Amino acid sequence: MSARLFPHGLAGVIFDCDGVLLDSRESNSIFYNRVLAVFGLPPMTPEQEKYCFMATAGQALRHIVPPALHQRIDEVVSHHVVYDRDIVPLLRLQEGFRPFVDDLRARGVRMAVHTNRRLHGIQRVLDIFALPSYFDPVVAADTAAPKPSPEGAQRICAAWGCNPADVLFVGDSEHDKTTAEGAGVVFAAFNAGPLGGQIKTESFDELHAALAEALPGTAGRSA
Repeated sequence: MSARLFPHGLAGVIFDCDGVLLDSRESNSIFYNRVLAVFGLPPMTPEQEKYCFMATAGQALRHIVPPALHQRIDEVVSHHVVYDRDIVPLLRLQEGFRPFVDDLRARGVRMAVHTNRRLHGIQRVLDIFALPSYFDPVVAADTAAPKPSPEGAQRICAAWGCNPADVLFVGDSEHDKTTAEGAGVVFAAFNAGPLGGQIKTESFDELHAALAEALPGTAGRSA
């Protein structure tokens, strides 16, 4: 499969953060539900959960909090439900992510992150897991137009000097897929239920196997 998708080889991989780099769906839901609780509101509906997992934090909070209470959002997330203090300790890397990116780095495959988190937030995540050196560039919602705009993916390809057709975007949402399609890069739907892509995979082991023919070099995968 990968030889057909990447006839010139895989030049680079762009990763979404939440749901791909991080197994963070539960921790994000905890954050938004705690914010709602401070406002005396019920937990998120399934529709709200789906929206919040794709959106920027600001978009998500404005979506789930009634407009009449928007002026209190900054105060609540600054003093009552503090993401760095209350939620960051709950974050975990997606299973299999570390050995997958270790192998890509050993093979000289470029890697980047494109997230709808703000730059401060994604840099904090990368620092916690000692990952900053793996990803260049890191594109966030406050450094390029948020997904589903293709701007961030286009910037990454330009920074690498790569043909977008030789680049893979690993994501788990419609926003990610739309971003990839708009930028002309190959999309891998990661553990994303009915979401389709040129590659569809449930784990990083599966993704590694799907890409095997397009990966440069013959280095064995890191343990």
